[in-house]
Amino acid sequence: MKYCKKCTMPDTRPGISFDENGVCSACNNEKRKDSIDWSSRYKELEKLCDKYRGMNGDEPDCAIAVSGGKDSHFQVHVMKEKMGMNPILFSVEDNFTMTEAGKANLKNISEEFGCSIISLKPDIRTQKLLMRKTFEEYGKPTWFIDRLIYTYPLKMALRFNTPLLVYGENVSWEYGGNDAKNETYSAKEILANGVASDIPEQKLLESGLSAKDLALTIAPSKSEIEKLEPIYLSYFLRWNSYSNYIFASSRGFRDLRGEWDRTMTAECFDQVDSIAYLVHAWMKYPKFGHACASDYAARFVRYGLLSRDEAIEIIRQKDHALDPKAVEDFCAFTGYSKSEFWSIVDRFYNKDLFIKDSFGRWVLKEPIWKQK
Repeated sequence: MKYCKKCTMPDTRPGISFDENGVCSACNNEKRKDSIDWSSRYKELEKLCDKYRGMNGDEPDCAIAVSGGKDSHFQVHVMKEKMGMNPILFSVEDNFTMTEAGKANLKNISEEFGCSIISLKPDIRTQKLLMRKTFEEYGKPTWFIDRLIYTYPLKMALRFNTPLLVYGENVSWEYGGNDAKNETYSAKEILANGVASDIPEQKLLESGLSAKDLALTIAPSKSEIEKLEPIYLSYFLRWNSYSNYIFASSRGFRDLRGEWDRTMTAECFDQVDSIAYLVHAWMKYPKFGHACASDYAARFVRYGLLSRDEAIEIIRQKDHALDPKAVEDFCAFTGYSKSEFWSIVDRFYNKDLFIKDSFGRWVLKEPIWKQK
């Protein structure tokens, strides 16, 4: 494994690239933000909103895909309070045990900004069957939920005649991915970012499900998507996850302090909605050698909040440590025993990256703390 010379991101992150100086695309894009005319970009957003503002009379004139988290609070603030739009919010809940913070935040975003939220609660039978299949075969236990997070807002924007559909950041450009070089405001290709890319329908039907069970995971056709104008807000405003957290906290957002001290993260404010979902976020570790702590440690270095050495120490302590509370909730929902769960996880360890130590534990062959 090779690691970015500026931050801590390894070259095993899918789609990330490094320049001739060993610096990753996410660091280079963060630096590029210094030369962007953000005032001009803001005016572009205002012009775009002018096109749709009031298009449905007193009905909503735009839509925002939200979770209730820190970024959602910021997005709703920008669109309603800065742009003067009348947004409808679409969210997907995952049926796992919600944290108290998660419950409070979804309520808060509606009350604080005066917005209606339409939430999809997927049918539990389908979620359980698909979770087991995609976990066991692909190491992607929440593929079903992640897919819905992308497809559901698109479908609902068409039904509500709100072509302007707002997403937060362009993940590839901000953090490194297949589309890192293509900075665009358009989110029409959002389904290609790798998070919720297609698994062949026939494979999913093998779980004992019908096409009707999978209907909401099918994206609108290209001709239907052409009727929409989905956008990344991060194109128009300088995106910063920590800055969004500070803002959201000032408007009632709750982090996990005092509720859950997670073993595997470098922060207490990202993906705080439910407990078992973090299993999916952590599954990057056996496959790619980095997980949640690496993601945010790298961002904190880019944002100037940590030195690289400080970030490395956080990664050393936390990246491997899947939280037992997340495992407990995941197994309770899916019906796995703990031994079944860990047996499945064990199959996904990448032997090019990991070796077992004298205690039978998987350890990285080339951890970042041995390459400083």
